Amino acid sequence: MPDLLIELFSEEIPARMQKRAAEDLKRMVTDGLVEAGLTYASAGAFHTPRRLALSVEGLSEASRDTTEERKGPRTDAPEKALEGFLRSTGLTKEQLEIRDEKKGQAYFARITHKGRPAEAILAEVLEAAIRNFPWPKSMRWGAGDLRWVRPLHSILCILSDEQGARVVPMEVAGIAAGDTTRGHRFMGPDAFAVTSFEDYEAKLKRASVMLRADERAETIWSEASSQAFAQGLELVEDRGLLDEVAGLVEWPVVLMGEIGEEFLDLPPEVLQTSMKEHQKFFSVRDPKSGRITRFVTVANIETRDHGATILAGNGKVLSARLADAKFFWENDLRVVKDHGLEGMAEGLSNVTFHNRLGSQSDRIARIAALAREIAPQVSADADDAEKAAQIAKADLRSEMVGEFPELQGLMGRYYAQAQELKPEIAAAAQEHYQPLGPSDAVPSAPVSVAVALADKLDTLIEFWRIQEKPTGSKDPFALRRAALGVIRLLIENKVRVSLRKLAKAHSLNRFDIYISSLKGREADAGFAVLENKVEVGKDGKEYTKISIPVKDTSLLNEPQHIESSSYVFDSAWSREIVHAYIFSVTYGLVEVASQIDVSRDIVRRFEPYEPFFPDLLSFFHDRLKVHLRAEGIPHDVIDACIAMPGNDDLTLLVARAEALAAFLKTEDGENLTQGFKRANNILAQAEAKDGVEYSFGADAKFAESAEEKALFLALDGAQPKIDDAMAREDFGAAMAAMASLRAPIDAFFEAVQVNSDNQVLRRNRLNLLSRIRTTCGAVADLTKIEG
Repeated sequence: MPDLLIELFSEEIPARMQKRAAEDLKRMVTDGLVEAGLTYASAGAFHTPRRLALSVEGLSEASRDTTEERKGPRTDAPEKALEGFLRSTGLTKEQLEIRDEKKGQAYFARITHKGRPAEAILAEVLEAAIRNFPWPKSMRWGAGDLRWVRPLHSILCILSDEQGARVVPMEVAGIAAGDTTRGHRFMGPDAFAVTSFEDYEAKLKRASVMLRADERAETIWSEASSQAFAQGLELVEDRGLLDEVAGLVEWPVVLMGEIGEEFLDLPPEVLQTSMKEHQKFFSVRDPKSGRITRFVTVANIETRDHGATILAGNGKVLSARLADAKFFWENDLRVVKDHGLEGMAEGLSNVTFHNRLGSQSDRIARIAALAREIAPQVSADADDAEKAAQIAKADLRSEMVGEFPELQGLMGRYYAQAQELKPEIAAAAQEHYQPLGPSDAVPSAPVSVAVALADKLDTLIEFWRIQEKPTGSKDPFALRRAALGVIRLLIENKVRVSLRKLAKAHSLNRFDIYISSLKGREADAGFAVLENKVEVGKDGKEYTKISIPVKDTSLLNEPQHIESSSYVFDSAWSREIVHAYIFSVTYGLVEVASQIDVSRDIVRRFEPYEPFFPDLLSFFHDRLKVHLRAEGIPHDVIDACIAMPGNDDLTLLVARAEALAAFLKTEDGENLTQGFKRANNILAQAEAKDGVEYSFGADAKFAESAEEKALFLALDGAQPKIDDAMAREDFGAAMAAMASLRAPIDAFFEAVQVNSDNQVLRRNRLNLLSRIRTTCGAVADLTKIEG
């Protein structure tokens, strides 16, 4: 069986496209060969900046002969039908078979297709692959119609075996396949012929081309690390940059240069980012000071002066880039010194977060208020959490983040330190963005946790409020990532919070922020002064009277029984009631104090949280299922726990699910679940038949058999233990107590007939089954457990 070698030689392919292109070439060619009836043993794809290569071993010489059977018309069909069938098959009437069918006799044709040689199939497959190649971007050049990522110069396509190598005859857009290629653009430019993949790879290396991308990457990393080590320094690891640089050179030459002394005081991340983004340089760090002191560049050519000229040129360009970074850094520090991060953040009022959700400044106000609410629940100082939230996004207005957006948060930390804010506040400026993905670290500092939760919850609540939710694979606002971030923040820090209460608090805070934004503008806009007056009602309860500015009183959608314009209501619910009542939720009343101009659009921005919160909670539960499934907890276990009260406390929910999953893995857990399901099924059928609910009244005095009496005693003994464990939220202990019921329940079903002819006994036993259902269902809804 011959081996196949293909090379598509072109101008430089962008590094980001090379790996995917090599995989696409392999997929398109091998799939095409297999579909045409050829087989092969193995295949490998390779790429350099100027070539895509494919090696296929053990390719069959030709496709096999195949036989196709076609059913034709019935024998009594019109003659024209038979003639058409014969034309389509290329056979004569004598070559057809006649077979008996259910509705009579019919003609059948057996058509033999001769196998085709590999060369003919390969020529078709490769041409189709080249003409239909899925480049992200492609171009045409010259007078041809071929589109390729860069001008395609040559095609190498040979089959080699013991007899030697032969070129596969084919041509694409005037480029005929051959057996020659070229090496390095400058160090090995002459064409040479090859006879096999081994010959091809060896000759390329002699012509200064490393064919394998992993070999180029390993050479770069090894040489750069060695040069850094020799200077007592260490190379800063960056796998993404390493892969990119390996795609920029065919013959890597590693050179180390120095960074100007005037730039060494810049934050290390600024130096690293600037060199990576603009120059594709690696950073070299002094392990003692942590400063970036040198850089590594990778050239694509060996020079007589050992790279001195290259380093000199790169150094000049780098100095210009770093001078810009230093200018941004010093300007930002000047703003922080003169106005603080609060002053830097003022410009965020002119930055739109979303056209229906206001500015970044509006968002920061909401996050700060919510962070203050969360702080006590994560053991953070409320003032620190609010302050951290207020300055956390200020660096978005800095010149440094404007140039390097990936430094957002980190620069906020540096600027907060320059302002001499508390370390925990400075840390929150960076850490509140975390976690950014499933493998990213989760902050544990209380202030950072409070601000990170507030940030992500505000995003989710606000987008759900305006019904901008992920659909299918589309998630333009990264809401799935935000939900996973909330889940990991809560679970990994063991934070106990009610998402429902936080959504309510966010809703009330949002309304307060809106009311506060109106104050001070009364004179210019004709607003009335807003007052909250606490009064004591006739029932002795405190009530609050609130004046709300509304121009069109029909917006209030007042209930028919209202007879005057002044009402009071319970102060504990005042803000939420006013908030909700404006949107026709009529469980509160409101006084219209004056006629002022508040448009319907503004009012519509303040919807209550209840209409959308159930759907948002379901979204959290869906993301939690994905997260826990990755940790080995089945979906039915999670569903059984979600069905229980308190399912908006995700940490509690996870603890319940983990305990249930561990319990169900035991023999007692599995058997008890089966016993529960048996009891539940019998009970459900009896309740449906009798039209009553058997939910209480089981009495041990009606027990007849020893097994029945034993079950009463077991339930009496287990119930206090289960109740105590549930009160302590010790689900493991609750399930251990439930496990003691396994044997009595099994014995009960073995010895006792529930549906007795004696109706008193039957009713008592059904109530006993109800007690089993209630007791076993205290931890989770076991009806949702599958199997």
